[in-house]
Amino acid sequence: MIEMRSVTKQYSTRSGPVTVLRDLSLQVRPGEKLGILGRNGAGKSTLIRLLSGAERPTSGSVDRRMSVSWPLAFSGGFQGSLTGLDNVRFICRVYGVDASERIPFVEEFSELGRYMREPLKTYSSGMRARLGFAISMAVEFDCYLIDEIIAVGDSRFHAKCERELFEKRGDRAMIMVSHMPDMIRRHCHTVCVLSSGQVTLFSDVDVAYAFYEGRA
Repeated sequence: MIEMRSVTKQYSTRSGPVTVLRDLSLQVRPGEKLGILGRNGAGKSTLIRLLSGAERPTSGSVDRRMSVSWPLAFSGGFQGSLTGLDNVRFICRVYGVDASERIPFVEEFSELGRYMREPLKTYSSGMRARLGFAISMAVEFDCYLIDEIIAVGDSRFHAKCERELFEKRGDRAMIMVSHMPDMIRRHCHTVCVLSSGQVTLFSDVDVAYAFYEGRA
């Protein structure tokens, strides 16, 4: 389970501290699929970073009792001077898995061909996203964080990503931020609407959307 207890997140600005999340409490259980709705600037990406451990709360706590992925296709931790292959090896070393067993999958799934042996700084944003998604699928997690990742690539690659994530890993917990209502409806059990730094939880997706649209 992942549990957030009374989490507040503030950022310092020149005009003073800005509170993005305020006294937020949330639980995600094994196998649960949670959708997150919120307008731009509501704190969705901040919430994802706190859940992943990429950032720490200003106050409160985040207790992770299952392994949690980085946001899928996120490539901010990659090293631009290293090749795609070297970045795969680096990530595998960080997570304690055998790179030699994962590299063939990443090469096949990402479809980057000879570019796997080129420095990441030569990649387009789409190529980096494809590599990031492939590495995310090569390292197994109990909970996947999804921040609009399914837009990666063309329609064929998009469908390939959906099969790999939602069909082959359908038993895992997932926390999804998406502006596509059909994606939330198809894959999420519960939905939380993030507004004014706090969340309101719904077990009915249509009721959640009605509430969200009333706040937007």
